[in-house]
Amino acid sequence: MGHIKNHKRRAHLAAASLISISSPLAFASDDKNVQQMDKITVVTEQQDSYYIKESSNTKITTPLLDTARTINIISKKEIDERGATSLQDILRTTPGVTLGAGEGGTPMGDRPFIRGYEASTDILIDGMRDFARGSHEAFNLEAVEVTKGPGSVYSGRGSTGGTINLITKKPKDHTESEVTSEYQNSGKGQTKYRFTTDNNVVLSDHIAVRLNAMLDQGEVARRNGVDVDRWGIAPTITFGLNTPTRVTAGYSRLEFNDTPDMGLPFSNAKNPDRKTPIETMPFETNFGRPDIDFRNYTSESFDLSLQHDFNEKFKLNFVARDLETIQDYFFTRLSFGCAASSGTACETESNGLTYERNDRTSYRTSHVNSAQINLQGEFNTGAIKHNLVTGVDYSKERIGNKTMTVTGAGREVTDFYNPTNPAHPNFNIAYGDHAKAGEIKNLGVYVTDTIGLNDKLDLNLGIRFDDYESTNFKDTVSDNLVSYQVGSIFKITPNGRLYANYATSLNPSGDNLGQAGGADGVSSGNRLADNIDPEKSRSIEIGTKWELFNQRLGLNAALFETRKTNARSTDPQGIVTIDGENRVRGIELSATGKLTPRWDISAGYSYLDSELLDGGYVNAGTSAAPNYVTNPSNGNQLKFIAKHNANLWTTYQVMDKFTVGGGATYMGKRFVDDSNDYYLPDHLRLDAFASYQLMPEFGLQLNVNNITNERIYDASHVGVFSTVAPGRSFSLKGTYRF
Repeated sequence: MGHIKNHKRRAHLAAASLISISSPLAFASDDKNVQQMDKITVVTEQQDSYYIKESSNTKITTPLLDTARTINIISKKEIDERGATSLQDILRTTPGVTLGAGEGGTPMGDRPFIRGYEASTDILIDGMRDFARGSHEAFNLEAVEVTKGPGSVYSGRGSTGGTINLITKKPKDHTESEVTSEYQNSGKGQTKYRFTTDNNVVLSDHIAVRLNAMLDQGEVARRNGVDVDRWGIAPTITFGLNTPTRVTAGYSRLEFNDTPDMGLPFSNAKNPDRKTPIETMPFETNFGRPDIDFRNYTSESFDLSLQHDFNEKFKLNFVARDLETIQDYFFTRLSFGCAASSGTACETESNGLTYERNDRTSYRTSHVNSAQINLQGEFNTGAIKHNLVTGVDYSKERIGNKTMTVTGAGREVTDFYNPTNPAHPNFNIAYGDHAKAGEIKNLGVYVTDTIGLNDKLDLNLGIRFDDYESTNFKDTVSDNLVSYQVGSIFKITPNGRLYANYATSLNPSGDNLGQAGGADGVSSGNRLADNIDPEKSRSIEIGTKWELFNQRLGLNAALFETRKTNARSTDPQGIVTIDGENRVRGIELSATGKLTPRWDISAGYSYLDSELLDGGYVNAGTSAAPNYVTNPSNGNQLKFIAKHNANLWTTYQVMDKFTVGGGATYMGKRFVDDSNDYYLPDHLRLDAFASYQLMPEFGLQLNVNNITNERIYDASHVGVFSTVAPGRSFSLKGTYRF
């Protein structure tokens, strides 16, 4: 473990140095800094609303009001007020999104489900796919866009439930700096410190640089022995600012050195009557082995973008990225193995109940080279208006791994009601050589066009062709994929719309190669040997959008159904086919923006009715003597998906310097297995917020998250264990702007 601790010390020093030197950068422009100070107020006004009217995705050219699908944009203002520091924090309070858990084969990291379908490899950064099953921080984010429904026409393969696009911070045309220092206390002894800085400096009329940095260290609220140790840096520079041709170069590095927390063991085959996790132990109980559990994650990217405006009607966009991630972890897999020595305690779950600690390891690398270029143009053909985007994108995703041989740790049987943490002085991991595990190449060509037939009716058409190939160097799958969408927008009033949309998506074999494990079953896009056709999904959505109160408040309502018509399943002979079927239908409501100049609101509700229509056949016999029968889970609710999900965040500016608010997030129960035997109970999380601007340059913010210390289960690994979200915490943050 020495190598891990030394690595952490280096991370501490590096991050502290970056943050300490970044703030003085704001003075690099000498007296220009004084002239620019009054512009800070202008920027604050522009960002002083949760309601963002336009997508940052260059493939979506119309305002959200005129886009024929649901797009939720979580603004930086809301992210900051909530005290969210990671993508997982943000998604916990987003309607229609639930979280999943990783393990060994299915790696740790952000694993969201959008409208019932996994989207872990449908996370984009500035419109470019981040293939690695990694973790994402909030310190360099301007906003998070969640686009709902099949979207292969926009982002290529996958995107069955939707995509998540992380919008990063870019240089601006005025000099300003912001430094934050945050202290968090759980009231139970766990403390955490977080420092960030955001510096934008105008070097000349057409050149600006921006530097963001973060250091986050401490303990997770109400979880014993669960530490976070993270740092990041993201410098960017733009040439040609405020000219027709802009070139931006950026670099980002993010490091996590955390203690994994798998929560608690869950399902017990010897006591099937208990359907939810046992909650008799204190919230803080750590059932793992914090002295040896670790997770090291590194993400490093180099970005180059070019935008050129030929005129007001035609624009060219080019983006290229080199993104490399490394994920190295060892954690304790928790389960009720119910060893023979436990006797009847396993059945009664009384005193003497034991659980198992087992080793899980992973060392995975991901290296993605990607580029895209598109041309946007506005023109007329007679009386018909066009807003057209056409482009080409290419990506090459390479997956690698190392073997990990563990000594000094292994299976342990421990008393559930009195877990002990013995030392592991001989713990060691021997790593093998890095080996190539797989490769995915994709070339896509797309055209989308918003056609204004008249003042009242727009059509939104899109089509995309992908030349796709995936290989694990033993088996290879190649496919030509065609996806499309057809939408219409009827303009009821200047501020009201009715819309309808039909869209498709495709999931070819191997589309999440290396990012899925055995527990994902035959439905996993990890499969190559079967060489079956892609899964196909289609969605129908109808809805209405409104802008009220001088266009300060956006209201959305949508009815939808997404159906996977040829899902991977097993036939009566045990052969994997695409004869399965499942669907999710539901409703989504949202309100985002200002009710009054002083009253902000972000609220949403989703109802998801999911069903496994045809799960093919399952083996009711043994591997030696198979007996395939009709899947008994047919008709069940899809796992990990809550029927009801609601969120509210609202603030009111009591005085010019004083703002108060809070929020509530409700998540309905989620089944964690196909048979719908075990489920995570529903929960209601309450949060509070207050901020006071002591002086124009300095303000304080207080957050109390999870006020009632609700025991919230983020996810479960198919019922084996269930992960636990942080408990109650009190955070005080100071922000200095200059």
